[in-house]
Amino acid sequence: MIRIIMHGCNGRMGQAITRLAKENNELTIVAGVDPFDGVANDYPVFKSIEECNVEADVVIDFASAKAVDSLLTYCLDKKLPVVLCTTGLSEEQLTKVKEASKEIAVLKSANMSLGVNLLIKLLKESAPVLGNAGFDIEIVEQHHKMKKDAPSGTALALADAINESMDNRYSYVYDRSPRSEARRENEIGISSVRGGTIVGIHDVIFAGEDEVITLNHTAYSRAIFAKGALSAAAFLAGKEAGYYDMQDVIA
Repeated sequence: MIRIIMHGCNGRMGQAITRLAKENNELTIVAGVDPFDGVANDYPVFKSIEECNVEADVVIDFASAKAVDSLLTYCLDKKLPVVLCTTGLSEEQLTKVKEASKEIAVLKSANMSLGVNLLIKLLKESAPVLGNAGFDIEIVEQHHKMKKDAPSGTALALADAINESMDNRYSYVYDRSPRSEARRENEIGISSVRGGTIVGIHDVIFAGEDEVITLNHTAYSRAIFAKGALSAAAFLAGKEAGYYDMQDVIA
């Protein structure tokens, strides 16, 4: 049985993962970490990761960017693998994540769903064909009104997948309103929509001469991310130190 610490257990994703974990016979959540009360869990919950004294095999993180530094310190001290799902990390934090992966197993993914990670794989194959044929590329992402970071980590991951497959020739444009000019070559426009209870919609638009190809992923429930996080935890438990992502899980 794989023992999990749920970092950010009282948030929407933490609770979605908690519900699914109860139905899984191969893993169990043995402790949670969350500074906010008001949720009844059937495992002990600590206000901070430093207070957690429960032994585990892996940590799943769905908390906030500001809590990642202390989480990495804890995991390094305990030699615990960690599945990092929190988005909006600073460049300094991303560097710390890479450094930590030299000592522990770290799985970092902007999106935990199987569908999104398959989309990333498809983009790496299709972008060179369409990009070299002169298609312009735009990404539009939509999320619920409570999401703080924009653009989404998934939108950036999609853009990065395209860029990496094209020798990093593209620059990113996040807001066209200050620019009164025609679209430049070799740029990817990324737009964000926030409203209602949208779980997550991502459209990658390839606009060519007289034709448009759109690759879309729509999330109807947070359960898809919870399933992916649990699959990632099962994959990562017992792994050697290194930097992993969901492409390793679905391979």
